[in-house]
Amino acid sequence: MPLFFTQWLFVAGLLVSLLYVLTILTTVIAVILDKRDPTKAMLWVVVLVMLPIAGLLLYFFFGQNLRRKHIFKRKKRVDNSYLNEETIPSGIIYADSESALESVAAYRHVAQLLLNNSLTPVIGGNDVKLFHEGHSAFEQIITDLERAQRLIHLEYFIFRADHLGQRIAEILIRKAQAGVDVRVIYDAVGSWGIPKRFIKELRNNGVQIYPFQKVIFPYLSSRLNYRNHRKILVIDGEIAHMGGMNIADKYIEGDPVLGAWHDTQIRINGPAVSALHLVFLTDWAFVSRSSYSFTPVDFTLQPLPGHIALQVTDSGPDSDWAAIMQSFFLAISKANNHIYITTPYFVPNESILTALRTAALSGIDVRLLIPFKSDSRFVLWATMGYISTLLEAGIRVFLFQGGFNHSKIMMVDGKLATVGSANMDIRSFEDSFEVVTFIYNTEITQELERVFLRDTLQSKEMELEEWSQRTFPDRIKHSFARLFSPLF
Repeated sequence: MPLFFTQWLFVAGLLVSLLYVLTILTTVIAVILDKRDPTKAMLWVVVLVMLPIAGLLLYFFFGQNLRRKHIFKRKKRVDNSYLNEETIPSGIIYADSESALESVAAYRHVAQLLLNNSLTPVIGGNDVKLFHEGHSAFEQIITDLERAQRLIHLEYFIFRADHLGQRIAEILIRKAQAGVDVRVIYDAVGSWGIPKRFIKELRNNGVQIYPFQKVIFPYLSSRLNYRNHRKILVIDGEIAHMGGMNIADKYIEGDPVLGAWHDTQIRINGPAVSALHLVFLTDWAFVSRSSYSFTPVDFTLQPLPGHIALQVTDSGPDSDWAAIMQSFFLAISKANNHIYITTPYFVPNESILTALRTAALSGIDVRLLIPFKSDSRFVLWATMGYISTLLEAGIRVFLFQGGFNHSKIMMVDGKLATVGSANMDIRSFEDSFEVVTFIYNTEITQELERVFLRDTLQSKEMELEEWSQRTFPDRIKHSFARLFSPLF
């Protein structure tokens, strides 16, 4: 081989190596300066050094912090334009009853926190109905949709064009043609694969529909990791549905691999619907780049539907505070007797993990129900990585074996409950747009607790001695999944 060619190869290789090192160093510096959690920063540095090419791609697609990016600054400005004295009732209690006042008084610190960190008041006078499986939940949704007179505003992470999706789409089209204001937001990643003809048919028939954060290369990296995980349906400003259920057949029929699908949904009738409607409208202004004149229904002109006090809170990459995580933390810390949690994905941050372990060590009865089988193998492994530390603190852990339990609920002392889209995991706390309703009511909370206790009968309770005897390969995959779970 000629000498000059050998020298050229050497120089080229040296330049490539130098470029490679500079790229890695630049990315590592960017990670460190990105104002992220120190643990996350160090994990990304390790990934970039140990897996340079794969690490760059992973960071490019999943690791960038968009909290300071222009796109979410714009969304925050939209949100703030709605959050004023005209739309947010002043004070803690609005249109409430004596029983609701007593329920809120026991958790006034939680109520005050949510008022301060997300500008959301406690709103009383509501009727709330619980649904624990998809068939009855969607039959009620379809009934309410059929009765809509003025508006249908719908926002879901997953909207499939399957049998259920087609059935709902037919109603939306019919209502839009009848003059009802029909607006739909679907998440571009959660609803990946939704046919263009399905969207086109809705639009051509008067349904206003937009994706949240459409993902098209080369913008994939900046939009893939920050998703709208909310599930909200508002009808005529008087009725709302929210919880863990998306629009897809599996929420009714189950999954061929995971089995029966269990979930929790609530139907709200009353003045608290305005708070959920406001969450939808801020998202609508963001995706459509258009404003909407928000006028909440005045329930003071008619008898209130119920006596239940609710407080709706949302959070996401655009929030000043991690409102949902903070409120979970405080509710756990204020427990006096017991805490029951059902979540399909348990990958908590250190604050929530410490709160749960501290509560259990102080004598609080803490019980956690998580899936035995999951639709995300890596997240399930990461969840399993926390079981030892939970059991050591005295937390009772149940692996649900009656199918897949997708419920996202927490009950405290039989008096306070939360239902919503947020999992007990880092992604829901930091990266996803979520919404949760706090329910200050004994009857609803105790009904949720009865279902929780019933579900534990279909579960295997883990014992520390048995868990410590799991195989070495299981220990390795659980530990590694837990270690790297904050990144994804």
